Order: sequence, then C-alpha cells, then structure tokens
Amino acid sequence: MGQLPFISVEGPIGVGKTSLSKKLASQFDFHLLKEIVEENPFLGKFYDNIEEWSFQTEMFFLCNRFKQLEDIDRKYLQHGKPVVADYHISKNMIFARRTLQEGQFHKYSQIFDILTHDMPRPNIIVYLHASLDTLLDRIRMRNRDVEANIQPSYLQQLSQDYEDFMNHFEATHPDIPIIRLNGDHLDFVKHQDDLNYIVDQVEQHLNKGEVIK
Repeated sequence: MGQLPFISVEGPIGVGKTSLSKKLASQFDFHLLKEIVEENPFLGKFYDNIEEWSFQTEMFFLCNRFKQLEDIDRKYLQHGKPVVADYHISKNMIFARRTLQEGQFHKYSQIFDILTHDMPRPNIIVYLHASLDTLLDRIRMRNRDVEANIQPSYLQQLSQDYEDFMNHFEATHPDIPIIRLNGDHLDFVKHQDDLNYIVDQVEQHLNKGEVIK
C-alpha cells in the first residue's frame, strides 16, 4: 500500500522553495507547511557573525521545525490530508555541519536524532538548484532585511553542500524519489508552461503507486 503524499521542496537560500510550495499546495489541494525564517531572532546576527551565532540560530530552527512536524502529523497526515512543505527537516544538518564547531555539532546531532527519529518524513522531494548569480538576484529581489549581509562565498558553499547532501540522500534512500529542477532554466512564477512542467513531474510520481492521493 502506498503512503499519503508528503512532499518536500528543498534547495539553497533564494531558489524559490516557498513560491513553488504554495503553487503545488494550490494545484493539488494539499496543506501548505511553511518554515519559520524571519521570525528567528538570531538570523540577522548569524549573517553578521556566523561563528558567534550559529548554535543559537540552528537550535531555534530545529525546535520550531520539530514543533511544526508534530502539528502537521497530528492535524493533517494522521487524518488523511496530504502535505507539501517548503523544507525537509534534514536541512538542519546541512546548515549545522557547515556552521557549527565540532563540539557544538556533536551535541546538536544528538539533539537532532532524539527529536526527529519518529517524526514524519517526506516521501517525495522536489530539489530546486540554481547558479550563484540566480540565487543572488532572487535574494536581492525579495529584499529581506535578515538576508542583507549574506556573503556570496557562504551561499556558493551552501549550494555545494545541498548538492552533496542530495546526491548522498538519493544513494541511501532509493525509495524516495527526488525531482531535480534547474532554477536557471525554469521560472515557474512568470511562466505557466514552466509550472505546468513541474506539476506534471510531481503528478507522475503521485500516480506511480509510491504514494496515494
């Protein structure tokens, strides 16, 4: 028997995760789960001084995402309502591995494992990736105060971290399909044909019997 759809849209900062998640949730009539970003009181300080504020920033995100997953499991997934989220809980480890010192990362990993071992995990991943220039352009366009001091070097490294993570995830989770989309060539906000292409890709996986609608 298939699983109830739980779709995660992932990719580096600025690639368009939330915009696409909204459109997919509307298209399929799924519940939309949006991560808490600007509400993180440490985020602006983090981009000013990553080493000083990384642990506080990552712990805030982890605790809030844990609570969100608890809520959607209880309110939606357990009652037969599919979900599309603009993040995957494993993204916490991508950021933590890059920003935390060794001792902090060890403690963080233990807490992450305890909190997430029985949490619902997405069964389809839509992975958006794009060049550094595209990411920087989109970050400038949305003009969030907390992102004003993001360094291009950090964003470039983060993009590579995402690519490495997705390659590893795909190799170790052959039962979870990853739909890879190049954000340099697709503009699903401005072009309906691009959105239709993405929706068709998701629809094909929903109809394969891997998940049930």
